[in-house]
Amino acid sequence: MIEAVSTGRQRKEFVNFAWSHYRGDPNWVPPLRMNIQELLNFKPHPFYENAEIQTFLARDSSGNVVGRIGAVVDHGHNQTHKEKRGMFGFFECVNDQLVANELFDAAKAWHGERGIQMMRGPLNPALNHEAGLLVEGFDSPPVFMMTYNKPYYGDLIEGYGFQKTQDMYAFYGHVDMIKDLDPKMLFVAEEAARRFNVKVRPISKKNFTKDVETFVEIYNRALPGTWGFVPLSKAEIKHMAAGLKHLIEPSLTAMAEVDGKPVGCVFALLDYNQIIKQIDGRLFPFGLFKLLFGRKKIKRIRMISTNVVPEFQRWGLGLVLTSRLVEPIHQWGVEDAEFSWVLESNHLSRGTLERAGTERYKTYRLYDYEPAEG
Repeated sequence: MIEAVSTGRQRKEFVNFAWSHYRGDPNWVPPLRMNIQELLNFKPHPFYENAEIQTFLARDSSGNVVGRIGAVVDHGHNQTHKEKRGMFGFFECVNDQLVANELFDAAKAWHGERGIQMMRGPLNPALNHEAGLLVEGFDSPPVFMMTYNKPYYGDLIEGYGFQKTQDMYAFYGHVDMIKDLDPKMLFVAEEAARRFNVKVRPISKKNFTKDVETFVEIYNRALPGTWGFVPLSKAEIKHMAAGLKHLIEPSLTAMAEVDGKPVGCVFALLDYNQIIKQIDGRLFPFGLFKLLFGRKKIKRIRMISTNVVPEFQRWGLGLVLTSRLVEPIHQWGVEDAEFSWVLESNHLSRGTLERAGTERYKTYRLYDYEPAEG
């Protein structure tokens, strides 16, 4: 039985299903409860100023929850890409194709009521947030803000008729690899810095919020033309900056300036997942304290974003930025890093990481559903 979520009790069941579904799985990391409620629009989030969502629960004959899904219309995506496409996300399901089919039918019907036939996912709720289905790399936990799921989900999604549209990769690197970097890459970084008289600095603690907003604005400018990209709204930029304010370690960031203007940025996020698992996704009453004061013990980072504005792309400024993080990475005591995520169609970034010796160790997949002709 499928039911549309509308009450507070149903919302609670929707969120809590993941905890029971993954009980005993050593690699599952619970989401931050406050964050997942915002992404589901159970609490206000600026993404939904230009988007809609309807969540659904699947129950068995005894009334137990056996699956869930969110159907999303991202008007920003459809306006940017000039198409009518619905998204699905927050998908969790027992290993039963009939249950999965009922969930996808509910999402498809809801989209159909809005004149939409095509679907893409999983997106929680969009590419700028959590995206992709893990299809390779189930032997280790995800890093911060990356997804995790049961290995059979791909069969359920493909069994309904979805087909792969794009893969996203996560690359692994150990800090010892730095000393073995190709000298040519270091030469390119030095030459680029000299040629453009690049000034590189970390985020300013004094102007922290403004600098984080600048980071996200550079992200918006750098990625148009990238597959699936939708720019963040001003409200989303402010919201994201506020959310990252307490999580970003300024020393693990770098901003490149040319003639006093920001042209590129890179930042690494500490892998907070090991602490989030300890606090079971609850920030209050004591979780936030443990998250902030336990950060010094975290020795893994996620290299989440290296972006350069279009007029300075392909000139090596990305290498300039990442090379500036080498010293603070050593000072922090970082042992390893994940570079994620990288689109399979992003041959430049993939090639750079592969030449640096990183290992592609996880693959995340996005699927499209197209209506049958006729």
